[in-house]
Formats: sequence, structure tokens, C-alpha cells
Amino acid sequence: MSTLHSPESAEHPPLALIAGPTASGKSDCAVRLALMLKAQGGEGVIINADSAQVYADLAVLSARPSAEEMQGIEHRLFGEWDGAEACSAADWAVRAREVIAEVHRRGAVPILVGGTGLYLRTLLDGIAPVPPIDPAVRDAVRAMPVEQAYAALQAEDPARAALLSPGDTTRIARALEVVRSTGRSLAEWQADRVGGIAGSVELHPLILLPPRDWLYERCDRRFALMLDHGALAEVEALLARQLDPALPVMRAIGVPEIAALLSGEIDRAEAESRGAQATRNYAKRQYTWFRNQPPQDWPRTESFDYDMEAEFASLLRV
Repeated sequence: MSTLHSPESAEHPPLALIAGPTASGKSDCAVRLALMLKAQGGEGVIINADSAQVYADLAVLSARPSAEEMQGIEHRLFGEWDGAEACSAADWAVRAREVIAEVHRRGAVPILVGGTGLYLRTLLDGIAPVPPIDPAVRDAVRAMPVEQAYAALQAEDPARAALLSPGDTTRIARALEVVRSTGRSLAEWQADRVGGIAGSVELHPLILLPPRDWLYERCDRRFALMLDHGALAEVEALLARQLDPALPVMRAIGVPEIAALLSGEIDRAEAESRGAQATRNYAKRQYTWFRNQPPQDWPRTESFDYDMEAEFASLLRV
């Protein structure tokens, strides 16, 4: 097959990355890039990096691309996990590495697309090899009031405590259980990250950060459309499975709101309002993360009308 970069033999084969908050147009952008590669005699394969779109049960509520929207471009890791199985960042990264390697072997360009920063960070930078926590330590730490746990963390890992809010129950407990169970701070483990692929690929990133007003309006409109086009039936089928309420699929945006609607606790207008607000809140968190956390040399565009050829010039070169 004709390719632009001969990635199969390249020391650092190309990896495109299109990231940003929900409803920012990432999927359309990825398909456009794949079509441009195809027009030049290459091939692009889109790989999902969104923590909701991995679940088979959430086609509608995760805004998974339809066959029409895919425009004949191969899409991978969409709907691959059953909702009964939680997909962690580490789980996803293992599969993503396998798919990326497979795509490179056949001389194509993998195009990562998604808004889950933890997934992307785990894939590119690796994961801290923290050993399993002693169950007795975990139970003791989780039973502590947050004020007590924070005071203990200030004494046992002051550097980590200084980075956390005194009320951040989850992160305080995690940091404290790690240092008590392993004798090393979380920062020390994170310095020994393993499994990252950033050093073995030629990364071509683009972060989409459209105007917030436009983004939030799109979040509202999209959730309303979901309610009209299958979200109710999707959640009804999910509830019928009687899965553990703590599973990620049961806590995905839209599921609790529609579950309340189906049970008669709230009406359609309230469900739509709550779902739209939850989506906007999520988009706001993602927007802040992608503005500040990725390397500053990653291109960021705040325009609707960005130039794809210019943004991916080095990837699309002949």
C-alpha cells in the first residue's frame, strides 16, 4: 500500500492526536484528517480515546459516531467494553498500544481522538507502577474522616498534601494509602512511570478549544437531541441489566438524569436541564485541563475555521 511516511519501517512512526472538550468537533476533525490522508494515497485509522465511548451500552449518550459520520473511515476502540466491566486508563492504554502498533505495521497512520486526559496521559507518559495496596491499610485509611487523613498526609507526605485541597477525600486517601502501604510517596512512584509511547512515535497533536459560549450552547442542543433520538431506550436497557451503580457506565453523563426521568422522580424538562448542565460542567473541566495540562508546544486552536492542512502540515507532507 502506498503511504506518506512508510511508518512500518520508520524509527518513530507518526501518531496524530486530536483532543479537546466534549462537543468541540473532534470526531469531525479526525474524519477530515483521515480523508485528507486517503486523498494523498495514505490511510488513517481513528482510535477512540474517550472514556464513555468505549462502552457498548452508550452509543447515544456518548455521541459515538454513526456509520454515516464515519464516512468509510475505520474506527477502533469504540463500544469495545461491555458496561459490566470498568475500563480503567491502564486497561484502555494496553489496548490502544496494541491497536496503534497494528495500524503502524500495515503502514497506516493512527489518529487518536478523545477528551479523556487521563487516558492520553497514561498512553503517552506511562503509568506509575504502584504495587497493590495492602487491604488492611486501605480499609483503615478509607475509614478516616477527611480532616484526620489530611493531617496524617501532611505529616507523612507533606509535598503531596500541599498540592491537594483539604476536602479532596479521594486524592488524599489515595496518597496516604500509597505512602503507608509502600513506604514511598505517590510522587516517587510517578517518577518511575512505565509503558509510555511518547518517545517511540512522532506525535502530531491538535487541541480544539472553541469559544466557550458556542461550546456550551452545543452541549445543550446535543443533549436535547439525544433525548429525542434513543437515549431513553438506551438507559432503559442499561437499567434492565441491574448493574452495580458504582460502575462508570452507570455514572456516565445522562444516565442518572434519564434514570430519574424513567422512574418518575423528575419530568422531561428537568431531565433535559440536569443533563445539559452536567454536560456543560464536564466540558468546562475538560476545557481547563486541555488549556493548561498538555505541553505548551502542542498546537491549540480557538477558531471554528482552522486550516487542517496548516495544522497537520508535517503529517500531510508529500
